[in-house]
Amino acid sequence: MEKEKVTSTSSGYVGILLCLVFLALGVCGLIFYNEYVAGIIISMLSIGCAVFGAIGLMVVNPNESSVLVLFGEYKGTIKSNGFFWVNPFFVKKKISLRARNLNREPIKVNDKLGNPIMIGCVLVWRVRDTFKAAFEVDDFAHFVDIQSESATRKLAGHYAYDNFDDEQKEITLRAGGEEVHLALEHELSERLAMAGIEVLEARISYLAYASEIAGAMLRRQQATAVVAARTKIVEGAVSMVELALDQLSKKNVINLDEDKKAAMISNLMVVLCSDKDTTPVVNTGTLHQ
Repeated sequence: MEKEKVTSTSSGYVGILLCLVFLALGVCGLIFYNEYVAGIIISMLSIGCAVFGAIGLMVVNPNESSVLVLFGEYKGTIKSNGFFWVNPFFVKKKISLRARNLNREPIKVNDKLGNPIMIGCVLVWRVRDTFKAAFEVDDFAHFVDIQSESATRKLAGHYAYDNFDDEQKEITLRAGGEEVHLALEHELSERLAMAGIEVLEARISYLAYASEIAGAMLRRQQATAVVAARTKIVEGAVSMVELALDQLSKKNVINLDEDKKAAMISNLMVVLCSDKDTTPVVNTGTLHQ
């Protein structure tokens, strides 16, 4: 398999000087030897050589390259910036080596659990191998666009959108963070290697449930959050009730039988677990009322 070859060429200033010399000789020949057929032919040939040689002049800007092809045969790539002269028969294909951004629009896919979600990605890439970019694929920019969509779909199928239970420890698209981004970069690097593309960075830029299930999933998330909060409240309330009973028992403040303990526990749990302020009832009678 052929690989990229970085080639060196002649200076463009030498090439343009030769072109000017041939052009001057041709013009002088037409002026001084216009009465002779041979002189006219030689002068026209000199002018033709000057014009033909000028086709080989080219400029390569910084972070650009030029792929050279001669009659269907790859001859090399110029990566140095400057003014050059090459064989006029060369076909020159310029390829930018600058970093490029691709911000894909969100697409609808199914996550690992089968839930429809909307996901989009942003990709930073550049051409690393000009031979592969020019000849291994038809249009490398379009190739990057299509493969980024395919990689995003595959990534979404490997992870769930989110975990709803604290016991679940799986990596998710929403909470996976750097690990999910690295998985996307790795997938894209493998897909784009055949086109000579280097992936500099890949990130999820948009992530949401599809509109048809967004409302239901929001209610589910709210319910999960409420349950988790209530669980913490109950755990704290039980600890406080236990501490209160233990302190009353140790300090002999009051002796409570089982029924009174049950009533006290019930009242404390209502006060501690209620989501609204409780209204106290003052007992002005005896302890048995």
